[in-house]
Amino acid sequence: MNFDYNTTRNELILAEYGRNVQNMVKYIIELPELEERNKYAQAVIDLMGFLNPHLRDVADFKHKLWDHLHIISGYKIDVDCPYPKPTPEDALVKPKHIGYPQQKITYKHYGKTVETMIEKAKAVDDPERRAAMVQGIANFMKMAYVTWNKDSVADETILKNLRELSGGQLQLDENVNLAKVEFKPAVARPTNNNNRGRQNNNNNGKGRQNNASNSNNNRPQRNNNNPKPRH
Repeated sequence: MNFDYNTTRNELILAEYGRNVQNMVKYIIELPELEERNKYAQAVIDLMGFLNPHLRDVADFKHKLWDHLHIISGYKIDVDCPYPKPTPEDALVKPKHIGYPQQKITYKHYGKTVETMIEKAKAVDDPERRAAMVQGIANFMKMAYVTWNKDSVADETILKNLRELSGGQLQLDENVNLAKVEFKPAVARPTNNNNRGRQNNNNNGKGRQNNASNSNNNRPQRNNNNPKPRH
């Protein structure tokens, strides 16, 4: 008996659609009538969209499905496509390389945003506005520190880092109180009280049984030795 293994089958071109879709596309290619090919191609397009609903969030997802249909067919399918047909050369075009920003960050837990805000504050001439900006930057630094380190931090450490990042141009008074930020661990979920209610109900049931047995014990017992009264 010969078994049909995946290793002996043709390679899946787009695995996310499965082998059945690929076989259907192969069947459409061999159909002689254009009208019939168009009808079956539309049915396969609908099936492909059903199998990959996440494509609905992609711009022009219908265009994407038709492109995938041509790719699965090896660019051999001849149907009336509502979009420009892709070519094998299009698959060889590589997108432009997006360079990763090579920026040195002194304190990574503060991020580049803090350094940018510090540079903006250094350029402000109004003393009152500048002091308010410095206060806000220091509060943000404390929040960022606690977020990444999961631990409390002394205000002196934040003020020291602020002076270092600003080159000594931005300072706050040593006795200033920064915004209170604390790391709070996840709160444990409350236990299910349903079992407790069942236990209480069971205890109540036991109490009723005990009361019933006690009442039966307290009833006067009939003396069988006494003769029954004659009428």
